[in-house]
Amino acid sequence: MPYFLLAQVVVGVVVGGVNAFDSGPLTFLAYAACLPLVAVTALVGPVRPMSVAAVRAMCEVPGERLADGPARSWAARGRASAWWTLHLGTGALISGMTLAVPPMALLLIAVPVVGRLHDVQLGYGWFATDADPYVAPLLGIGLLAGLTLCAVGAGNLLARMAPVLLGPTAADRLAAAEERAADLAVRNRLARELHDAVGHALSAVTLQAAAARRMLERDPDFVREALAAIEDTTRRTVGELDAVLGLLRDGDAARPDAAPAPTLAADLDGLLARTRAAGTTVTAHQDPGPAGDWAALPAIASREAYRIVQEGLTNALRHGAGPVDLRIRVQAGPGTAHREVEITMTNPPAAPAAEDRETRTTGGRGLRGAAERAALLGGSVEAGPHGDRWRLRAVLPLAGEPR
Repeated sequence: MPYFLLAQVVVGVVVGGVNAFDSGPLTFLAYAACLPLVAVTALVGPVRPMSVAAVRAMCEVPGERLADGPARSWAARGRASAWWTLHLGTGALISGMTLAVPPMALLLIAVPVVGRLHDVQLGYGWFATDADPYVAPLLGIGLLAGLTLCAVGAGNLLARMAPVLLGPTAADRLAAAEERAADLAVRNRLARELHDAVGHALSAVTLQAAAARRMLERDPDFVREALAAIEDTTRRTVGELDAVLGLLRDGDAARPDAAPAPTLAADLDGLLARTRAAGTTVTAHQDPGPAGDWAALPAIASREAYRIVQEGLTNALRHGAGPVDLRIRVQAGPGTAHREVEITMTNPPAAPAAEDRETRTTGGRGLRGAAERAALLGGSVEAGPHGDRWRLRAVLPLAGEPR
């Protein structure tokens, strides 16, 4: 209606200052003149999302056949403009017919029963004093039927054209695929955080509880220390679990800093202490390089290195036997000026009949997760027998950026 009213004024001024509403031809001219204006204004971004919402609500078009979000290319904007013009143009015709036809049809239907209508002169042969009054109701019913068919036909036309003009383009499909891939990557990252944090905690708590049970009568002090370690481990893990689940529930998982982020500088000593409290001897050799402090590492490298160390210790607790030798150092990368973090962890493999130990396998989800973490920085992880010991070795280039 705003487009049409504006066009009516412009047409009236152009043809000599007349009222375009008083002329049928000028009214249709104004209708034709407003369509290009409709098409131009439809090139703005919000038109397509608004149109898609209307189509989903009123035309029963499946959602997957329509594009989401503003048009990203001029081709998509042109298609949205074509839809907007078709929608408003067709809607204007149906609206005008809906305003004019029902009153006329009701008058025609009432001709046989309202005698005064017989004397009405409208200039139409079928609606004059000498016309058969019983033909008028048939004409009125025909007008209502024609209006109904036009409305249904317009609705079917719009429903058929909506997927063609408002459907996703190749750019939309690519953007949607990238968005799904990014969302999946984030959720996989959070799943790794949960696996590493909860898996390590359960392994440590299980061994601490088993050790406390065996020493309950002989060494009460050791039992108290084990219970304190269990309390600390579970408290920290519940905090991480609550944080990750909160991110997933609140929809903030896509934030780069969303996941809990323990690091070598802040959390390595506590991780080693909790592992030792489980009854496993851990010898740690740390060399942060020239900086002399793990806090100098890039944040993402420090986070991923911590999780890899955590996963290695978890495997040692679950599958290994005897002391664990851990070496973390910053060194120059081969043939480059860049530095890298090298993590090497070795321990004797468990004997087949060792108590409270599972048979070691070639690696499960945890080792795959460690490899994915290293690949994020362009590094690598190797895990497997090395002489008479089991070795986990990871190399994380510090110059790499997340991919």
